[in-house]
Amino acid sequence: MWANAILLLVLVLCVVTDLRSRKIYNNVIAPALLLAAVLHTVTAGWSGLLQMLMGLGAGLAILLIPYLLGGMGAGDVKLLAVVGALKGAVFVLTASVYMALAGAVMALAIVLFKDGFRARIRYMQYVLVCIRFRLKLPMQGHLASGTYPYGVAIASGCLLGFMLEGWGAG
Repeated sequence: MWANAILLLVLVLCVVTDLRSRKIYNNVIAPALLLAAVLHTVTAGWSGLLQMLMGLGAGLAILLIPYLLGGMGAGDVKLLAVVGALKGAVFVLTASVYMALAGAVMALAIVLFKDGFRARIRYMQYVLVCIRFRLKLPMQGHLASGTYPYGVAIASGCLLGFMLEGWGAG
């Protein structure tokens, strides 16, 4: 139960800062990680600490490759690692599936509703014609540029994970 409360607080803080400044701050992540380690150790001993470390590793592993490829911010990776540290490997894996779906919906909405909607529709039509007639696609012409607050997708995945497992578990 305590892990849920801490995680919800961390998610709210990170979503707010991610929406405002596109940053997830270490001064939110680090205390949550330390608190997870202490509380898991106090409540379950060495096995609790091991479970916390396995969840942390799973959370890191999920977003590490997108981060290394430049498609993800370090704050997003650390936030998902804290989710794993607080709730465990099974929860972070479940939440990451929902996170990916929420992230895809967010990205699609940004592509469709950001300025230049008509240009993006024309570009998508061009891509489909090129695919249909097996023409080479030019490498320029991105559908969307810039960043978007992936912390929102992480929080959405966690909330869906909570709903799936029940709020009292954990």
